[in-house]
Amino acid sequence: MITIDYQSRAPIYEQIVEKFQMLIVKGVLAPGSRMPSVRSLAVELSINPNTIQKAFAVLEQEGYIFSVKGRGNFVSESASLFEKKKESCLEDLRRLLFHAKELGILESDCTAVLAQVYG
Repeated sequence: MITIDYQSRAPIYEQIVEKFQMLIVKGVLAPGSRMPSVRSLAVELSINPNTIQKAFAVLEQEGYIFSVKGRGNFVSESASLFEKKKESCLEDLRRLLFHAKELGILESDCTAVLAQVYG
């Protein structure tokens, strides 16, 4: 379900957050479904449970999951998660395109990359 890129500069907990966000937004993890336990995920990924706990804390803070004392963590039922993630992604894209424009990269080059990604 989750794989970690140990060569990445991104901290492990951020990679976990990003992967779970995508699983939740895409509907792979249905609203109300139980998240894996911190301990089992730590064993599966061979990482410190505190790292998993930190990732889950971020996910809870951002509204992707909620915790039930003594029962574990569950996927939130908020329908706005996809819209929030979409807007964040589009804002990142706008910022990147503005930067490309400042560097003098042609619109046709950006369109070619877009076609390559969506092609």
